[in-house]
Amino acid sequence: MPKTSQTDWERLLKLDDTDIDTGDIPELTDDFFRRAELRAPVKKAVTIRLDADVLEWFKEQGAGYQTRINQLLRRYMQAQQEKR
Repeated sequence: MPKTSQTDWERLLKLDDTDIDTGDIPELTDDFFRRAELRAPVKKAVTIRLDADVLEWFKEQGAGYQTRINQLLRRYMQAQQEKR
């Protein structure tokens, strides 16, 4: 990462939930959840040819390797869209 976090993680880990001020967050009411819609991207099964070493590296990272490949492709897509 080009920038290091300025967050004091040790202090945050020591905080109790009651110490966190959530006064500026609106409460989520039953009405909110009645009107809420879940929108997940549609997944489509495809066959893709990858270099063997690339595929093996992703698989070595453990379960969810296909999701990670998708996330990387999405980031690349978004970066290309921002250039336009």
